[in-house]
Amino acid sequence: MRKTSLEMVYQLAKQDKRVVFIGSDLGVGTLRNFKQEMPERFFMEGVSEANIVSMAAGLALEGKVVYINTIATFLTRRCFEQVVLDLGLHNTNVRLIASGGGLVYAPLGPTHLATEDIAILRAIPNMTIICPADAEEMKRIMPDTLDHKGPVYIRLGKGGDPVLTTSFMEKEKFRFKIGKAFPFIKGKDALIVTTGVTLGSALEASDHLSREKISCGVLHVPTVKPFDIETFISQAEKVKAVVSVEEHTVIGGLGSTLAEIIAESRELRSLRLKRVGLPDQFPNDYGSQADLLAKYLITKETITDSIRELLG
Repeated sequence: MRKTSLEMVYQLAKQDKRVVFIGSDLGVGTLRNFKQEMPERFFMEGVSEANIVSMAAGLALEGKVVYINTIATFLTRRCFEQVVLDLGLHNTNVRLIASGGGLVYAPLGPTHLATEDIAILRAIPNMTIICPADAEEMKRIMPDTLDHKGPVYIRLGKGGDPVLTTSFMEKEKFRFKIGKAFPFIKGKDALIVTTGVTLGSALEASDHLSREKISCGVLHVPTVKPFDIETFISQAEKVKAVVSVEEHTVIGGLGSTLAEIIAESRELRSLRLKRVGLPDQFPNDYGSQADLLAKYLITKETITDSIRELLG
């Protein structure tokens, strides 16, 4: 997914002279072609993320569209004040390409796990948050970021994630649009709402439940903010229960977004909600991404059990 996103930055830069790339202590070969062909718009800085964000904001205020890439935790925790004041407050056209969203960097421990990044950024006015499910969706996302007004956070998965979105988008003839959610499966009994790579578990859970004669829809939400309230309500008002699934703490992310909408919506007052995600604790274990997803029960089994429980 990261390779695809950076390749798309290179392609956008060839088409549009406004595009600038800034990397933070990335590998020597990263975007080598960009550096060779457009050196005046390529910057590789050291471990100085706060400075890089302010530098990007300055370039954006001069008319550039700036793409930054580094590890997700460094873009959210380490330079929060600069993201708020230089990007959010000034509504600058800076795109934060965040490597390792969620539990991707599980081998490195809790210091590198971006498990509250969505919650942090949801609170910032003008911030857009995008969580693609696979590399092919990333290809569809990137062109829309070029002329989008304001800062954008793009949360990357591990890479090599199974491609799940292409066949659906082509079949339904949908075009990706920032702020749009996509009903992959329509259901009559329950609805699973996902973002990012948890789409795969949701689709598996829906398929499993169908064999039990439970009609379970799946709503894929690549844009967490701004949230597509209209599409969510149109799908949720048809069912009795909703389960949100995210590779993120249950506080402040996708599940919290749904809880807020349900609480304030007349149409959904009787709806039952279960949030599947990380509990309110530091995931201080080591291992693989799959190990931690299983440990913290972000699995298709948890989704199916939650729906059975909500439906009684």
